[in-house]
Amino acid sequence: MTRLLHLSDLHFGRDRPELLEPLLDAVNRLSPDLVAISGDLTQRARDHQFTEAREFIDRIEAPVLTVPGNHDIPIHRPFTRLFDPFGPYRRGIGRDAAGPVELPGMLVIGLNTVDPRRWQRGRIRQREIRRACAAATAADPDDLVVLVAHHPFEQRANTDKRLMRGAFEAVGRLADCGCDVVLSGHLHLWLTEPFLTRPGGQSMLQVHAGTGLSTRARGEPNDFACIERQGDVLRIERWIAGDDVTAGFTCATVRHFRRGVEGWRSADGQGPVPRGPLSPDPPHGLLAARRA
Repeated sequence: MTRLLHLSDLHFGRDRPELLEPLLDAVNRLSPDLVAISGDLTQRARDHQFTEAREFIDRIEAPVLTVPGNHDIPIHRPFTRLFDPFGPYRRGIGRDAAGPVELPGMLVIGLNTVDPRRWQRGRIRQREIRRACAAATAADPDDLVVLVAHHPFEQRANTDKRLMRGAFEAVGRLADCGCDVVLSGHLHLWLTEPFLTRPGGQSMLQVHAGTGLSTRARGEPNDFACIERQGDVLRIERWIAGDDVTAGFTCATVRHFRRGVEGWRSADGQGPVPRGPLSPDPPHGLLAARRA
C-alpha cells in the first residue's frame, strides 16, 4: 500500500493560523510516502510568505513535492513578474517543475501550469506534456502515474474561473501516453471523479483538493486528500477541518475507484475497502492493461 497526501492553496499571507498545527498534526500522523502540494503556497509571492511556507514544509516529516500556483508569482513587482516570474518561488521553495518521484507502485510528476502573463488563467506548455509523457512511457507498466498541477484540466460549467489554455487537448495526450491521475487545486472546491471529456477513450481520474489553510474557503471546509493504492483499488479520503478547530482534521468522506479496460469506475458499491497498513506493500496489478 502506498499513501500520497494532496494539499493545495495554503495561501500563507491569507491563512488561518489556528489550523496550522492541526494540519501538520494530521499530515504527520498519516505517515504518507509523499506529500504533494499543488500550488498557491502564498497569497502575494512575498518573501516573508515564502518563508512561512518553507517553514511549514520543513515540519512535514515525509518527502514533499510542490508546484507553483498563480499566486506564487509576484503581481506587485511587474519587472520581476515579466523577466523572472518564478525566481521568488525557486529561491523560497524549490524547482517549479518537480519530480518525477518514484514510490512503490506509483510515479508522481509535478507540472508548472502558471502563465505569468495572466493573473488567474493558466496554460499547459508543450514541454510539460512531453516531459510527463516521457516519464509515463518509461515507467513500469504496473505503476500508477500521478500528475500534480495547480490548474484543473477540467472543471464544472458554473465555475467562475476560465479553464486553462490547452487543457482539453492535453487531457487526451496525457491519458494516451499513460498518465492516470491528476491532482489539482485553484478552485478551492473538492471534486473527485473521472474526466468527463474523454468518453470511450483512455481516461484519467481527477482529484481537486480545496484549500488547506486559506480563509477563502468559498463555503466549503478547509481540506486535503489522502490517496492510497490498495491492490487494484484507489482509495481517496477527504479530510476536513470542522467548526471546532481543536478537533483537528478528520476523515469526512471516502471514495474508491477501480480502473479497467473501459477506464476508471467507482468501486464504492463493491464492498468496503478498509484503510491499509502504514507500511507499504509491494505494488499489485492495478494498471497492467493501461499501456497495452
